[in-house]
Amino acid sequence: MKKFTALLLSLVLALCVVPAMAETLIVATNPEFPPFEYVEGEDVVGLDIDIAREIAKDLGWEVEVQSMAFDAIVPAVASGKATIAIAGMTINDERKMSVDFSDPYYNAKQACIVLKDGVVTDGETLKDKVIGVQQGTTGDFAAEEYTAADKVMRYNKALDAVMELAGGKLDAVIIDAPVAANLVASMNNENLVVLDNIEFGDEFYGIAVQKGNADLVASINATIERINTDGTMDELLLKYFPVEEEAAEDAEAAAE
Repeated sequence: MKKFTALLLSLVLALCVVPAMAETLIVATNPEFPPFEYVEGEDVVGLDIDIAREIAKDLGWEVEVQSMAFDAIVPAVASGKATIAIAGMTINDERKMSVDFSDPYYNAKQACIVLKDGVVTDGETLKDKVIGVQQGTTGDFAAEEYTAADKVMRYNKALDAVMELAGGKLDAVIIDAPVAANLVASMNNENLVVLDNIEFGDEFYGIAVQKGNADLVASINATIERINTDGTMDELLLKYFPVEEEAAEDAEAAAE
């Protein structure tokens, strides 16, 4: 009996000194939205993924990235299948009905990609045209302000929409401005241009969490504040937006 008691006590003590398992931040995203999230080799990378890792670092948690269709992201968080959603997602009232949001971490507007010598040259000529969008994004909703619902062509990938435009199957593509610039630059197609004469208004990206999880929202907001004050966000923006950085350098050189 004494041996059994001693063995039991030893087991209890051993369990007490085992370090607690770190929690896992399950990140829902759609890796078809460069440079915010995209696939590189076998990994999902991008600005949003790096921000998610900063959040996990501050929490002391591990990170697990789950890829899914964009319109499945909010339901995944709302149901508790994912801890957060970060996917270049605009904060809006419709999504707020299902999830809570962090403070904004990025201000992005919509942009319109067209063919250089195509029929669309401004907001007026965009009306009633065939417009490509990434399904479920803000661009999806913006397109219907210009054309009929049956003329909005929806794609799972923004790149697919731009390729269809390049092939002459669409008149325009509406997508978030930084993504538009990234795609046009990466495709290196001189026939694709981003119009600068259509105003879509400000759109703020936020990180979604399950409704009522105020503690997690507070932790995420603390990380957003930190990376905006310690220089981390500036480093990430330079890392993922080299096109913008080169443009800034060119402007500085011209001013000298």
